[in-house]
Amino acid sequence: MPRDNTASARTATSAADLPEQAVEVKGLNKTYRPSGKAEAKRALTNVDLSIGRGKLFGLLGPNGAGKSTLINIMAGLVHKTSGSMRLWDFDIDRNPRQARAAIGIVPQELNIDPFFTPRELLELQAGLYGVPPRERRTDEILGAMGLADKAEAYTRSLSGGMRRRLMVAKAMVHNPPILVLDEPTAGVDVELRRQLWTHVRELNRLGTTVLLTTHYLEEAEELCDEIAIINHGQVIACDTTSALLRRLDNKSISLSVAEQVETAPAALARFEPEIPDPHRLVFRYRASQSPVAEILAAVSESGLTVTDVSTEETDLEDIFLQLTAAPPRPEAAA
Repeated sequence: MPRDNTASARTATSAADLPEQAVEVKGLNKTYRPSGKAEAKRALTNVDLSIGRGKLFGLLGPNGAGKSTLINIMAGLVHKTSGSMRLWDFDIDRNPRQARAAIGIVPQELNIDPFFTPRELLELQAGLYGVPPRERRTDEILGAMGLADKAEAYTRSLSGGMRRRLMVAKAMVHNPPILVLDEPTAGVDVELRRQLWTHVRELNRLGTTVLLTTHYLEEAEELCDEIAIINHGQVIACDTTSALLRRLDNKSISLSVAEQVETAPAALARFEPEIPDPHRLVFRYRASQSPVAEILAAVSESGLTVTDVSTEETDLEDIFLQLTAAPPRPEAAA
């Protein structure tokens, strides 16, 4: 990549008039041409997406939904069929070099030369992006990703989690304002996953806009400010994480009781409790109605002794399963 690409991205990043939207996609379509016996495939249909500067944004969807196609268009690896995309306010058609220099992409695959050290890999990557030696931040990036003590070790000796962090470090050598993480914790154990997210949160805190794809829905729920769900090449939901969770207004309360209960007492009948076992009652209700006080009063009126209480709320997995179970909208069938 020529040197002026990175310089342009850095200039835009340091200017006072930073773009409000780090990523802006309008009416994006991608149809793969027929190949051999395979028919043409519509991968993206009229995708509209805006990711605000400084956000930690989640892009979720089942396999084959169109996530990788969208990321590959951002990276310049796939040509869109129609529509527009701007990265850090650079149009990918009119300013392709500056647009690509504005993003760092961490792919799913670990593409690291085992005979290089982390320092050598980052220096090589910086050279490919045209970053002058005096402007390189190799040691700073290695320190930020917790790899300073492994700077001179061969990468083949690094653990899986360290290699994942090294992939993030490689994507940051040209100081991009946008970091794209494509399934970065696939195959990583729980402890290393948490370490990686600690580093990603710190990058985001320092101003980097992060776009994350993941199949770990609890991870997206915990980390992301906003989430878009894509299915059959269409964005079927895009909102703040809290607003998405409110879409399913379902909640349940489970009461363990000392007495043995075979059927619901008269005072509880109107709440239609489930009785999974003789010592437990489960009440399902709409969270917005919040009838918990009434339920507990009715339990007391029934003479039951509560020994334990637990509640369960809608999580992102519930939303995801409900939305992706729906068939594609008619315009997606091409």
